[in-house]
Amino acid sequence: MRVIFTSFALDAHFLGQVPLAWALRSAGHEVRVASQPSLTRTITAAGLTAVPVGDDHAWHEAMAGARGDGTEEGWDAMLDLDPARPEVHHWEVLRAVQAQITERFLAPANNDSMVGDLVSFARSWRPDLVLWEPFTPAGAIAAEVVGAAHARLLWGADLFLDQRQAFLRELEHRPAAQRDDPAAAWLGRLLDRYGLVFDERMLRGQWTVDQMPAGIRLPLDGHTVPMRYLPYNGTAVVPDWLREPPARPRICLTLGITGRDGADFLGVPLARLFEAVADLDAEIVATLNAAQREQIPNLPDNVRAVDFVPLHALLPTCSAIAHHGGAGTWSTACASGVPQLVFPSVWDDFYRARRTAELGAGIVIQPKKLFSEALRESLRRLLDEPSFSDGAERLRRDMLADPAPSDVVPLLEKLTLENQESGW
Repeated sequence: MRVIFTSFALDAHFLGQVPLAWALRSAGHEVRVASQPSLTRTITAAGLTAVPVGDDHAWHEAMAGARGDGTEEGWDAMLDLDPARPEVHHWEVLRAVQAQITERFLAPANNDSMVGDLVSFARSWRPDLVLWEPFTPAGAIAAEVVGAAHARLLWGADLFLDQRQAFLRELEHRPAAQRDDPAAAWLGRLLDRYGLVFDERMLRGQWTVDQMPAGIRLPLDGHTVPMRYLPYNGTAVVPDWLREPPARPRICLTLGITGRDGADFLGVPLARLFEAVADLDAEIVATLNAAQREQIPNLPDNVRAVDFVPLHALLPTCSAIAHHGGAGTWSTACASGVPQLVFPSVWDDFYRARRTAELGAGIVIQPKKLFSEALRESLRRLLDEPSFSDGAERLRRDMLADPAPSDVVPLLEKLTLENQESGW
């Protein structure tokens, strides 16, 4: 069969698709990856065939225009959508978040030229299946236009669907004048160009492939296909120093790909993190690009700063990791069985961090409490208390219990036949 993967042009949202794309290729299926032109090099570096579509998105500009000072309705709520917080399911928050998701994420990431080119490519190539990440419903539009099956491929916890389900439940009880649905209205205008009408599957797919382990996966409606996360961090070379076992406990400190790309969700000076680790009896491996390195004029002697090192090669040598909570970093640490110190930054980071702590696999420090002493003492606990290593190993086994991407392929073949308008 022919399969299109699609993600708007952001490395952190695409990289988790690579193992399944290669599993399908290895099973004999044709695979294309469609995204805006700026992602082309990342796609081809993964050994996959890129299809540049449309103009590069303006997502970064839309995000930069958002205010986190409480003056823009719904933006502060977007920063932490952990379902354990009752207020995230209150009507005012649900309505504001749907507006923010549409205005700040969906519309800029799925610009008109990208949607138009993707539909044109689908019409010419005639895919059987389209797999799209949650913020790229352009993939659903293209699939519906040509009668292909389509599904979401998650990179993190499904807070999008959690919020969407809660919003729709509350919407039913609102008077007609308050029943505006920003996401449906925006998608409806796009779909009208192709003679289609909005349906909820345009936002949730015909089914969902979920890469979170069972202890982190949210119990939501709809057909979910669990799949084991396999770390892929981009093109990678193992440096000489990593081939030798560390002489003392090694800690990875990273802000992930999004931090390297300029996103600033930390909320405190970067140098504060290094003040915290200066007197630890440990080797700190910090991933810092040139811009980040400039923010730290004096690195402690126990810090090895590297521009990039593949986390899937580094983390098995580490005793702990301190990071911002991003899905790719968290999942790679989970797959390596490494205790985690998480200072969550945005979106699903807070939920995933809380569950990691509840499962005994790590410690959470909330951004407002990100002080040097708290960081230092938390890292010491991760190194000194065996219970965290035990919890991290349990979480790793939880992840290993899900089928590998190659084992999921036969089910995807079956679901494609059941959901596309014409068989292959």
